[in-house]
Amino acid sequence: MTQELAALAETGAAAVVAAMATDLWQNTRGAVLRLFHRDETPDRRAAIATQLDRNAALVDEATAPDDVRRTLLGLWTLELTALLERSPSCRQDLARLAAEVGAALPQERRTVLFAQTNDARDSGTIIAVQHGDLHA
Repeated sequence: MTQELAALAETGAAAVVAAMATDLWQNTRGAVLRLFHRDETPDRRAAIATQLDRNAALVDEATAPDDVRRTLLGLWTLELTALLERSPSCRQDLARLAAEVGAALPQERRTVLFAQTNDARDSGTIIAVQHGDLHA
């Protein structure tokens, strides 16, 4: 898988989990199910729908919903990566979904999933990058 598709899977996953337990959820859920509808068996589509519903319920019931979202980010990145590998034609639809959800979320919701904290102590050095490449 190319870096571009891997980044798209992660961005799409971030949009999906960020929309959970918000007013955007039902439309986002429907869009995700349409993505998986293309090449999946009926049993697999039902499993994806159940997984979406259970994950959204976890976020909704959590005392720290952003912690749950961060945990779910990896799961949905894997699901969307596998989908893109099987069906690269859904790339544009996933990109559109991520852009629409990202634009509809309040600013503070857009960055919570990609927060990064780096601490250096005792003359330590940190070289960090997020969503890009580091060339030294």
